[in-house]
Order: sequence, then structure tokens, then C-alpha cells
Amino acid sequence: MATAEATLMSDNTSGMFAQMGNKLLLVAGIAAVVAVMVVFWLWSQQPDYRVLFSNYSDKDGGAIVATLEKMNVPYKFSDSGTAILVPAAQVHQVRLKLAADGLPKGGNIGFELLENQKFGVSQFVEQVNFQRALEGELERSIQSIAAVDVARIHLAIPKPSVFVRDQQKPTASVLLNLRAGRTLDAQQVSAVVHLVASSVPNLPTANVTVVDQNGNLLSDTSKKLGAKNLDPEQLKYIEDIQQSIIKRVESIITPIVGPKNVRAEASAEIDFSVQEQAAETYKPNQQPDAAAVRSMQSNETQSVNGEMQGVPGALSNQPPAGATAPITTSAGVDANGQPVNNATPLNSEKNLTTNYEVDKTISYVQQPMGGIKRLNVAVVVNHLPVVGQDGKVTYRPLTDAEKTQINDLAMQAMGFNRERGDALTVVNTPFATEPPQVLPAVPLWENQRVIEYGKDALRFIIGILALVLIYKKALKPMLNKLMTMSAPVVASNVQREDAVVNLSGAQPASAQPAARSGYEQNIEAAKQLAKDNPRMVASLVSNWTNGNE
Repeated sequence: MATAEATLMSDNTSGMFAQMGNKLLLVAGIAAVVAVMVVFWLWSQQPDYRVLFSNYSDKDGGAIVATLEKMNVPYKFSDSGTAILVPAAQVHQVRLKLAADGLPKGGNIGFELLENQKFGVSQFVEQVNFQRALEGELERSIQSIAAVDVARIHLAIPKPSVFVRDQQKPTASVLLNLRAGRTLDAQQVSAVVHLVASSVPNLPTANVTVVDQNGNLLSDTSKKLGAKNLDPEQLKYIEDIQQSIIKRVESIITPIVGPKNVRAEASAEIDFSVQEQAAETYKPNQQPDAAAVRSMQSNETQSVNGEMQGVPGALSNQPPAGATAPITTSAGVDANGQPVNNATPLNSEKNLTTNYEVDKTISYVQQPMGGIKRLNVAVVVNHLPVVGQDGKVTYRPLTDAEKTQINDLAMQAMGFNRERGDALTVVNTPFATEPPQVLPAVPLWENQRVIEYGKDALRFIIGILALVLIYKKALKPMLNKLMTMSAPVVASNVQREDAVVNLSGAQPASAQPAARSGYEQNIEAAKQLAKDNPRMVASLVSNWTNGNE
């Protein structure tokens, strides 16, 4: 009996080890399946990548990649290799962090070059490093202009001299690589020239040369502005005046005809010449009573009995004539008893000279430049819309009264001056409507947005299908096998109990009624064995616990 029990226990132990090995293999298989499912899920949820930086230099690219690795940010390169891609959700955050570290630097070395200055370098090396740093800073400043992609600057700074006659002015050369489809106007070129000239001491604007990537000389200082040439500021002044007139005319007519129903254009002739005029004018002679007296001289001469009395002269200096005495003298008296002098003057002369002020006008006139010489304005008015009773919109031409009203308003708005030779033309005509532009339909397989969405959806669907297949084909069978692995244990226990029952002479479990289940039959057999032979059961349990054979 002991030998049978020992054999039974040995078989049970080997079965338990085999069962444990199967469980470990099953658990490892389940873990592998779960890992595969997680990988498929992560692959289906792969983030979308967007451009972080493009068209960077090799040095900046290496620094950016090193920083991304330190930040544990996933990245990849575009197909052309000219752009660095990062997850779309982290683009702006990564850009701000890289900007805080001064990346990208744009390939230009600025004044940070002087931070790594070595001790004991010569003065010549210091001057060269300073010039390189200054060129780099200017390149960065010019590249901030929207139309400029890359800028290169070369400065030629002569050595200072103690002799004034030997001093030379520095020069600068600027090479601009403009963006595709962009150009620089004369005012922008002048801004670049003044920016460089203001950054280098004693550098005149005439010594700055600006060239584009096509070899075109943008700063041509050999052309002098003549009488027929206008500088950019004058052209802008003319354009501002024309736009101001157009705005005034359209704003005064729009409330009458409605928005988008009036168009105006203006052409202004501006006089930019500076005139100075001095005039001295004399008026015709005027009446003496209205004129101002400057001086007056009066002269009067009288002579009595041949003697001249008056102003001393040759006649008054003659010696006196001989005295004569009349034979008889009688003094006559008048009715009042007054004596009467019978002697009368023989000659009397009176002269009066009057000098008047001369009427003269002196004027100095200086005409400011920028005056309007002539204005030409053209106005086109659309037919007025009329809504009928049926709700249909029709258009009618303007009446004569409406045309006159619009013409008068336009004249007042533009500042019409007939003496200046201004011209105004108002035309009423229906506007031509452009036919709606029908764009060709883009097939779905060529639409980039649909392609991106399709890729994401396909990746998600493939991930879901892969997870379902792995679950049904691998994970579910393993779980079922794990759940059913307890059945052999129960069967071995039943066999062991039957063997014990058989050794004890009890009725085997198979002899019990078929209506009861195998597990219940085993329990009942064990209980019956314990009741009938408790000593044997106690000895058997003691041997099991002590590990005796």
C-alpha cells in the first residue's frame, strides 16, 4: 500500500511540474501577444510630423539635432533632406525652446565671435575678428527684410593714418540673394545702403555697392537726378495725392450709387521746381491831389520904376541912378484922408516848384515745390440696380439730373480749378461682370489632404484588424487553454482517490450512481473513506505532509 501511495505521489509531482512548465510557457506567450498588440496600437497611433526648420546650414542642423536629442523629442528628416520634422503637437514648443538657445543662428557669426577670444592674440587678429563680427551682424540685420533670403557683406576698412591727406574712406559690398519672385524697390535699396553706412564709421553712402544674385547693380550712384527724373520720395508724393483724390471722389459718390458701383482714377501733374521772383513795378501818373508831396519851392520877383527887387544878383548890384527932384510935388490923399502912392511896379514874377513821391512796388515771391499744375480725373459709374415687384433685379442708366449731381460732387471733391486746366470725365455704363471661374475638380486620389486623412484612417484600421486577429487567433486560445489546465489536476486527484479507495476496499467512484457528477462522487468517496478507516487516512496525510515515500 505504501509503495502504491509513493508511486501515486511521484506521478502527481511530475504532473505538477509539467503543468507549471506549461503555465509558464502559456504566460510567456500571452505576454508576447500583448506586446505585439501594444506595438500595433502604437504604430496605428503614430503622430503626424510637421516641418520644424528648413533650408538650414549644416552647422545649425547639427546643433538642432543635438538639442532635440537632449530634449528627448522624436525627429526625422524630409525625403529631400532639407527639413527637420517633429511631431505636429510639439512644433511651436520646440521652436520657442530652440530660439531661447539661439538656434538656428543662420550661419552668420556675429559679436559672439569675440566671446571666445584667446589670450595673447595679436592686434591684427583682433581687428580681423571685429570686422568679421561686424559683417555677421549686418548680414543678420539685412536678412530680417522680408524680400531678402541670404545676405553677404564685405567691408574694406583701411588702416588709420596720422596724416589727413593719406586718410581713406572705407567701402562696403553687399550681395543679396532675394527670395523667389521678390524684388527690392529703390527706397528699399536706399534703406540697405544707409543701414550699412550708418553701422561703419566714416563710411559714406556713395561707397556702398549693392548687387543681387543675378549680378544686377541695385545701387547705381553714377546716375544723377536731372530735371526730368524724380526720386522715390517725389514719386510717392504724387501717388499719395492721386490716391487721396480717388478716395475722396469714390467716398462722396458711393452713398448715391452703392458700393462697388463707382470707379475713379486720377492723374496729377506736380511741379517740383523751386521758383524765386523779385518784381519792381511803377504805377501810371496820378492826380496831384492824390499824390504825396515830397518837397515844394516858391520864388517871387518884383521890379518898381525899372528897379528890380528880389533876389540879389547882377541886376540888383547896379549903381543907383542920379537923383531927380520934380519941380512941383503934391501929395494926393484919398477920400478917407490917407496918402496915395502913385508909383506902381513895372514887372512882377512868381515861381512855385512842387516835387511828388514816385509810386513804386517791390515784391519777392518764392513758390514752394509740390504744387499741383493740373488734375485729370475719370469716373465710371455703374447702372443703378432696381428691384421689381417680382423681386428680380434690373439695372437702369442714370438720368441727366443724376449725372449732373454726380459731376458736381466729383468736381468739388477733387478741387476742380478751371484756370489750372483741370479735366473731369464722368461716364455711366454697365460694369462687365466676370464669369465665375470654375476650377477643375481634383480627384480624391490626388488631393493631398484626402491622402493624408486616408493614410491615417488606413493605419488605424490596419491596427484594429491586427489586434482583433491576434486576439482571436492567439490570445483567446491561450486563455482558454489556461482556464482548462485545471482539468488534468482534478482528473489526477480523482485517480489518486480511486486508487486509495481501491486499496482500502471501498467502493470506487465509478460504482456510484451516474446521476452524480465526478467531483461530487470523489468528495463522497473521500468522506466515506475517512469515516470507515480514519487511521489509514491520517497515516496517508501524514506521509504526504512529511514527504515520506
